[in-house]
Amino acid sequence: MLEEEGRYIYGIVAADQRREFGAIGIGGRGSIVYTLPYRNLAAIVSRSPVVKYPVTRENSMAHAKVLEKAMEEYTLLPVRYCTIAENEERIIEKILKARYDEFIDLLATMEGKIELGVRARWTNMDAIFAEVVEEHANIRAVKEAIVSERDEQKKYAGKIKIGQLVQKALEEKKKREAEELLDTLRPLSLACKENQLYGDMNLVNAAFLIKKEQEQAFDNKMQELEQVYGERKKLKYIGPVAPYNFVEVVVNW
Repeated sequence: MLEEEGRYIYGIVAADQRREFGAIGIGGRGSIVYTLPYRNLAAIVSRSPVVKYPVTRENSMAHAKVLEKAMEEYTLLPVRYCTIAENEERIIEKILKARYDEFIDLLATMEGKIELGVRARWTNMDAIFAEVVEEHANIRAVKEAIVSERDEQKKYAGKIKIGQLVQKALEEKKKREAEELLDTLRPLSLACKENQLYGDMNLVNAAFLIKKEQEQAFDNKMQELEQVYGERKKLKYIGPVAPYNFVEVVVNW
């Protein structure tokens, strides 16, 4: 049985004519990506089976590649990953026509703006733990007391207490250093969104919405921070990317 052929939707742009972006559609079938216009609004789509695409690196990169290509020419409203319509008519009626005013206003709001991603992490946790101990006299006192303690239960209890104190101090240090970095970059942006962090080493995972004309200033500030942090902190700078963190079109059929 053949799978139903639909249209995969990547984003919404202001366009009044069909425009092709090449055979870069998701799914590895060489599907042409093109604009599907309604008045002066258009959905960026490609042919696709009506299936649930797993969130694999290949699929995610294919989706992102289309958005990056479109962003070279248009202000873009990204549509949630794996949004698929049965046909073009449904996209026009349920999305472009039904939400026309909403999308025109959003496109005007996002005009001339881009998203940049910033991540930061400590590079040497042994050095950071040493700093934590150095900065807290109460932790040093417990460590010193354990050295001369002969009672094994008290010694064990002391180690547990050290672990708790270090973890608390580490979280405070992480929060403090993250805020210092974010406070340096926020003045150059219109908005900042902090995303989920995993692991002790990671300090910042944030997205910034900025005006395009501020991109060079943001770049310069990131270079300054890299010089300041040296080998102690590693920065990762991503973008411009589709502004997922500040606007994402969700379609409920």
